Parts: sequence; C-alpha cells; structure tokens
Amino acid sequence: MTAMSSLVSVCSVGLVSHYVLPRQTCGLFTHTIFYKEYPGGPKELDKSIRGGELFLTVLLNPISIFMTHLSNYGNDRLGLYTFVNLANFLKCWTNLRLHTLPPLQLAHNYFTLFPEQRNPLWQNPCDDKRHKDIWSKEKTCDRLPKFMVVGPQKTGTTALYLFLLMHPSVSSSFPSSKTFEEVQFFNTNNYHKGIDWYMEFFPVPSNVSTDFLFEKSANYFPSEDTPKRAAALLPKAKILTLLINPSDRAYSWYQHQRAHEDRVATRFSFYEVISANQHAPAELRSLQNRCLVPGLYATHLERWLTYYPPSQLMIIDGQQLRNDPAAVMDEVQKFLGVSPYFNYSQALTFDPQKGFWCQLLDGGRTKCLGKSKGRRYPPMDTEVHCSSRYSLKHQ
Repeated sequence: MTAMSSLVSVCSVGLVSHYVLPRQTCGLFTHTIFYKEYPGGPKELDKSIRGGELFLTVLLNPISIFMTHLSNYGNDRLGLYTFVNLANFLKCWTNLRLHTLPPLQLAHNYFTLFPEQRNPLWQNPCDDKRHKDIWSKEKTCDRLPKFMVVGPQKTGTTALYLFLLMHPSVSSSFPSSKTFEEVQFFNTNNYHKGIDWYMEFFPVPSNVSTDFLFEKSANYFPSEDTPKRAAALLPKAKILTLLINPSDRAYSWYQHQRAHEDRVATRFSFYEVISANQHAPAELRSLQNRCLVPGLYATHLERWLTYYPPSQLMIIDGQQLRNDPAAVMDEVQKFLGVSPYFNYSQALTFDPQKGFWCQLLDGGRTKCLGKSKGRRYPPMDTEVHCSSRYSLKHQ
C-alpha cells in the first residue's frame, strides 16, 4: 500500500452489524489539521474518542474499517493520535479484544460473518449528514427519481410514460442505448455500476420542490431483486404498476415476439407455448416463462408490498387507461401530488385509425405511439384463453 492505508479493528464480540467509515467522518481530512484547530475544537475530537461516536462505532460493530492517508501520520496530522488514543480507551474501559488483519484476510472474515453483504445494496447517500458533508458539491440526491413506472411489459407502460411526460412538471430519465431506452438499473448488472452511474441518467431539476423525475423500466415488476434494491435507495419513491388480464398480457407478449420474428414464437403456437411441460425444449420453456411469469400479479405485488407501504403503490387498470386515459391520469396526478393540475381531457384525442388515444398538438396535429404499439392481433381462441388462465393459476 502506498497512497492509502487502512486501520482495521476486529472485535471479538457476537454482534451482527458492521461499519465502514471514510477518513472524513472522523474529521481527519486529507489536508493538515492541527490538534488545536480541529473543527469544533480539540474537545470534540477527544469526546468522540472517549465514549462518543468513534468509540461507539467500534464498540457496537465486530468489524470496523477506517480509511486514512499515510501522510496523516506525520506533521501533527491526527490519524495516529486518534487511533492510538481510541485503542487505549477501549483497552481501559472495555473487555474487547482488538485485532488487525491484512485486507484479504479481513475480507474473508467479513463475508463469513455477513454472506448477504457479498452483493451491494445501495442506500440513499443523502440520508446521512456525514455522507452529504463529504460528497462532491457537484452531486445531489435531487437527481434521484421521485417515482417509478415498474411495468409489467405489454400492459400500457409506454402509453403511461408518454402521458406523464405531457405534464409540465414531470421529466423522465434519459434513454439508454443498451437496454431498449429503459435504464433497467435495479434488475440487471447495471446495479453494480453504482449510484453515480444511475444518477447520470437524470437531469438536474430546475425546481426541487415542484419538479418530478421518474423512470420507466417495465421489467422491474416481476424482478425478485428490484423491490429491495429500490426501497434501499428510494424509500420515499412512489411506485406505479399497470395490470391487465394476465391471459391477455401473456398473449400480447407472445404476439410481440412473433412480430419481432422470434425463432421460438414463430415455430410454436400460443397454445403450445403456454401448455409446454417440464420436458419441453429449454427455449420453449423460456418463452413460456416470459409469457406467464410477469402475470403472477399476486406474487409480485406481495414482494413489492414487503418493501413499500400500500400508500406508495398505485395499481392502474391498464384497460381503463386505454379506454379513458384522462380519468386515469387525473387519479395519477393526485397520487403523485404533482402540480399544477394538467387537463388531459383537452390534451388527448382519440385516433380511430390507430385505435388509441394520442396527444393533441397545435393546429390539430397529433402525436401518437409508434408503429409497434397498438398492434391488432388475431383474437385468442376461447380454449387457449381458458388454458392460459389455468396455466397462470397453477404456475
């Protein structure tokens, strides 16, 4: 180690929490700080060491990691003073046995104690004042979304997305070129790219109190990881989900795949897909899962409600959105608390050729969903419709 050193204490006590603190948390900034010029006075540092926050951090956690620059150990910098006095105070007033370990051995012990921590769980950096104090002034949690449209696919999420953008106070995430325009942060390996990567997809709001940022990722709804991850980073966010008859959703996804010339969808009928058994080819079972699993609404809603209270989750009737979007959007505005009120009745018009509602522009022009939206598929056979309902019930 050259530029950076770590002081590690491993306490031999049976506790179940941990702490990782950057050097700034202890007041040991990179630049030289003399003892007498410590922020708040030297008594503040000594109080933290002798029974205060720094002492309690080590006392209540089996593994503590404190990062500091090697240069802090010279020229009256306070790294050495702080941790020598902390170790002496702990030795005098507790029965803790402190051990230091090399980084690799520490990592092994750490993940043995906390195997669930092998995967990160990003929390809101602005929930802790200490984090905000050391964060770059160029960063702001105001770039995190206030609500999310989570899907599932083929229920009207794109229409809802475009209707939301019509509101003057609502802005969406920037499109991603790699994930079909959606960010898909919480449900993919993008999550491991971190919070900074995620926030780069959002504009800086011009008015924090009135501007509402959001993202739409339709694969969030059935994802097992997304609710927990989203609630950790965005605990106050509101969640919008659209539901339609799960049989219709499954059939629409199947036809969507056929329209995109999916090799499996073009080889097998919808009935063959949804009725495939466990001995069917893997590719057929995969398509079956993509048709049916997102429609297990009760399972997915229960997971979301484990991490978000019902007051933060709005279930939208996708069929009602298609038939009477203005009424639905009035309810959405109330749920989100967005202002000013936007009159969707005057801003939307029905296009009989396309068969759905479009945005009404100046001069009588309209802005509608793309050609891939609102396709008219051949009707589902009654027998197949019943079979799909049975398949969903017994998944």
